[in-house]
Amino acid sequence: MMLKLYNTLTRKKEVFRPINKKSVGLYTCGPTVYDTAHIGNLRTYLFEDTLRRSLEFLGYGVKQVMNITDIEDKTIKKAIQQKKDLSVVTKPYIKEFFEDIQKLNIETADAYPLATGHVKEMIKFIHKLMDKGFAYQGKDKSIYFDISKFKNYGKLVGLKNIKIKDGVTASSDEYEKKDARDFVLWKAKKKGEPSWKSSWGEGRPGWHIECSVMSMKYLGETIDIHTGGVDNIFPHHENEIAQSEAVTGKKFVNYWVHGEHLLVGGEKMAKSAKNFFTLRDIEARGYMPLALRYIALSAHYKSKLNFTWRSIEGADSAIWNLWRELGRLKYMGQKEATKTKKGRLKEHRESFKEAIEDDLDTPRALSLLRRVITDVDISSEDRRALSYKMDQVFGLNLINSDKLYKIPIHIKTLVSGRELVRRNQQFVKSDSLRNKIKSLGYEVEDTLYGPFVWPTRNRKSRPKT
Repeated sequence: MMLKLYNTLTRKKEVFRPINKKSVGLYTCGPTVYDTAHIGNLRTYLFEDTLRRSLEFLGYGVKQVMNITDIEDKTIKKAIQQKKDLSVVTKPYIKEFFEDIQKLNIETADAYPLATGHVKEMIKFIHKLMDKGFAYQGKDKSIYFDISKFKNYGKLVGLKNIKIKDGVTASSDEYEKKDARDFVLWKAKKKGEPSWKSSWGEGRPGWHIECSVMSMKYLGETIDIHTGGVDNIFPHHENEIAQSEAVTGKKFVNYWVHGEHLLVGGEKMAKSAKNFFTLRDIEARGYMPLALRYIALSAHYKSKLNFTWRSIEGADSAIWNLWRELGRLKYMGQKEATKTKKGRLKEHRESFKEAIEDDLDTPRALSLLRRVITDVDISSEDRRALSYKMDQVFGLNLINSDKLYKIPIHIKTLVSGRELVRRNQQFVKSDSLRNKIKSLGYEVEDTLYGPFVWPTRNRKSRPKT
């Protein structure tokens, strides 16, 4: 079997065939840094990270670029409201973004280009569009893309000749144009807004032009995979295709892969609706950030996922239990003589690979992980090794079980003392020592091979849900 991905452009699963087998070009939509990212945004970044990890697991090299949108209506509006420079407003949110992805164990991209650092390239790009007759200057001095000149507009969303009522724009901008379907490439300066010099006068780039320019600069004129949330399909990604292919005459992206929304109360999570949570909200209730990662993996990236505090609680416990079971396997592996049944490891490896190759079927892959951990036909050491291999895709930091298994000397001493009195059937003393060990943050499980010791999962006090 080969990797298959659902391509939004063709609306079907397709066998993935990269342009260059040695390095897959992956462009992932990043944050608009006007506020703290909510966990709906983070679900998209987690899906993009799972895609990258899966490609690497399957043997592909990956060059990933994730843009940071620091020029956009929302960032500018906030800068004006706060009477601050744009960079002063966006800098703290950029810092928070990198803190969040580190906590979520998201792999570092090869480049995080800022829109503000590529304005000159955007101006050159727009000049090319004007020279080719795909763009024009409106009455307000802004520059627009002429939809009528691009015959295939609407192919990503699956519609041809998209019609929009007069006065309504495809990109929700507020500038004059010849046709309501046209979208802005360069916005003429407005009072109080940051601006850059151009041959058309001072202004700033439109949102859509930013991604085309940055993806081409770092990944070339045609890229393998472009990702984002489903809300980016139209108009953002549709507009990217139009302006990019108009400039180059080449196919812009071979595989468009989009992740679904994270819901809360059955509705899309959004700052405008004020129904969102951040990673800091999860931490404030005492849950580990990786619990959000586990939730994201538990549903297919193309499925809507409803967020609840009960689901976070369950995910947090699930990760801790995985760590605990792997720690237990390490303990058992040091003492048991069990050998792995012939062919068993190969069977699990192939099943896992098939799940990942089937459009990143992470729910199925997670169930396979649990099956591996509990498979008595595989030695404890082999179960542990295969679980760590699978975690290359999951990113749940399962190796953490090795760190947690390192029990302090004073706890080991108490455990040894308890084991001695327990063997002498001094059960009152044994129970007393167990309680003392528990009060120090550790639990003891009596096994056929002796006592297994593991840290207790302690959470901070949480507000009532």
